[in-house]
Amino acid sequence: MRALVVTAVAAEADSVTTGLTPHPDAFGPEPRTLPGGYLINRRDLPGIAFDVLVGGVGPAAAAAGTATALALADYSLVVSAGIGGGFAPAAPLGSLVVADAIVAADLGAETPDGFLDVTELGFGHSVHLPPAELAARAAEATGALLAPVLTVSTVTGTAARAASLAARHPMAGAEAMEGFGVAEAAAAHGLPVLEIRAVSNAVGPRDRAAWRIGDALTALADGFRVLGPVLANWGERHEHDHR
Repeated sequence: MRALVVTAVAAEADSVTTGLTPHPDAFGPEPRTLPGGYLINRRDLPGIAFDVLVGGVGPAAAAAGTATALALADYSLVVSAGIGGGFAPAAPLGSLVVADAIVAADLGAETPDGFLDVTELGFGHSVHLPPAELAARAAEATGALLAPVLTVSTVTGTAARAASLAARHPMAGAEAMEGFGVAEAAAAHGLPVLEIRAVSNAVGPRDRAAWRIGDALTALADGFRVLGPVLANWGERHEHDHR
């Protein structure tokens, strides 16, 4: 099985590859550069190979980077991974959230009666659903919250915006900027998608002094240390069921 893990920035990719490196002194292959300048690292574990891509910030960049990688190799699974904001109190700083739904939370239109998403506007869909069994197993193995992860093009920085998102998505666990773009590219190739986020800040008023990016990156690496076997086992059974 071969999986593509898509991050926004190099620091996230480094955390993922650290988690996927079985021994601290082990060295993997040198990073490759794909067309468009996308950097990709490979890590091999028993039963599964991971390509870790730095796809860029935001849903459009993430979709473009993911689509580029998927056009150049065969994959069985796509994973959107990185840090993000957590909805308190369900997702505290340093915790992990695995998506049971990947939601385009600000793709739509503002109206006098409130926000309408693209599904309500009749222009497509605003939700991708990861395989339920895979998401549940990933959350259990990593100790993560299993909840919707919202994709936004503008990170929340006010209490009013946080309250609005929470009102529209009361079960949401986290927000980030790439998941829906990654999921769109995966869906175009007929591939299942998973999203995992490590919480670096609370969704709400922007307070950089309260951010815990280092803790979140460590949590992301720790999560991928246990995710490898889970994904390999799921892939083996998934491929067996579809033979």
